Amino acid sequence: MDQNRMDFDIGADKLREECGVFGMYDFDGNDVARAIYYGLFALQHRGQESCGIAVSDTEGPKGRVAAHKGMGLCNEVFTPEALESLKGNIGVGHVRYSTAGSSTRENAQPLVLNYVKGTLGLAHNGNLVNAPELRHELEYTGAIFQTTIDSEVIACHIARARIHTPNVESAVAAAMKKLKGAYSLVIMSPRKLIGARDPMGFKPLCIGKRDNAYILASETCALETIGAEFVRDVEPGEIVTITADGISSDKEMCLADPSGEARCIFEYIYFARPDSVFDGVSVYKARIQAGRFLAVDSPVEADLVVGVPESGNAAALGYAMESGIPYGTAFVKNSYVGRTFIKPKQSSRESAVRIKLNVLKEAVAGKRVIMIDDSIVRGTTSALIVKMLRDAGAREVHVRISAPPFLHPCYFGTDIPSEDQLIAHGRTVDEVREIIGADTLSFLRQERLSQMASERPVCTACFTGNYPMEPPSQDIRGSYEK
Repeated sequence: MDQNRMDFDIGADKLREECGVFGMYDFDGNDVARAIYYGLFALQHRGQESCGIAVSDTEGPKGRVAAHKGMGLCNEVFTPEALESLKGNIGVGHVRYSTAGSSTRENAQPLVLNYVKGTLGLAHNGNLVNAPELRHELEYTGAIFQTTIDSEVIACHIARARIHTPNVESAVAAAMKKLKGAYSLVIMSPRKLIGARDPMGFKPLCIGKRDNAYILASETCALETIGAEFVRDVEPGEIVTITADGISSDKEMCLADPSGEARCIFEYIYFARPDSVFDGVSVYKARIQAGRFLAVDSPVEADLVVGVPESGNAAALGYAMESGIPYGTAFVKNSYVGRTFIKPKQSSRESAVRIKLNVLKEAVAGKRVIMIDDSIVRGTTSALIVKMLRDAGAREVHVRISAPPFLHPCYFGTDIPSEDQLIAHGRTVDEVREIIGADTLSFLRQERLSQMASERPVCTACFTGNYPMEPPSQDIRGSYEK
């Protein structure tokens, strides 16, 4: 990213999740495209670069798939006419933010493959750490790739395995034995909807039901949006197959020892919507708990606790509840500044942070303020927000972060950058504090992470450097060379 843009873009100092996935099979034969669209709307926070829907009719000819995808947000890509053209009672949808593979229309999902056994529609959330090796293996046996994303590698391996297996779910199982890394998959075949999670459970995936239809989704909030009830989570390593006969399950890939699982802790800290529940843990309650831990471990005398919207709000409330210091609103967020926002040039006096966030002077003037945020990546945004609070008259600004310091990159679908771009790497907490201009600075203690996730096994590699599997020898997060 251009340095000038980084300095002025609030988004440059925020992490992004790779994708959200959604699938639906209506046994009564009703069209599912509109429900998938609303489900993707609920998952829009997981990806704003591109989106798409692919549908098929289980009673119609095998291999007939209608698809629509494009660059932009759901309401930009899908017109009423586009949705109307997507006829079918089974379908998959996807919202994308790229961490591996370039941001182009070709890389938008779902991917639709036509092959000797029929068709395959696939939506994927996550990153494979062995994608380059798997890709080369396929290329040297004649495969021609249309995209630069690892999702196509997965789809090709499933298609190849299907030639030698009795059904598509067996092909998914055969492909999974080769995959290393993070993935939640939703797959549509002509007569089946399949969901799969990697054995470590990095990424969420759940099952829902509405009337006589079953749903697969990245988050439970998407189920509630379309009026579906939560059935259960897909277990790490599990493959679920949804047909007209109901749900079948294959748990062969599940770890014998669940303590080896590695859910992404950032689902609880930042990525997931607060109204979602991930593997039995309420995201909202996890964030409240993080704030409480900060109040216990890093107390400070102050007059007001505030959160940086939106993901800092719940932790700020938790801090206030535990400390007894009043919780308040210090920031007004401009909800109309979206993805297409034209960034100010460096020569301009306007700051993207100030355009997106403004401080309520009446709330902070003359007060000692505790500012809670979910993370500090490069530090540029944190420094600007601290300055904004001081400019508004805050007497003291104490920063508390509901995550430990980032020290290492992520290879599993989160865009944590290289170490040289992480403000905390190679610096003490006091040095970081000085850079961002805070009176005091404290991070969440590492030992609090599993408590925050109700003792579920979580991945903390970005904080500790202890990766749950061997990280790739090359940086897999950029585009493949064509």
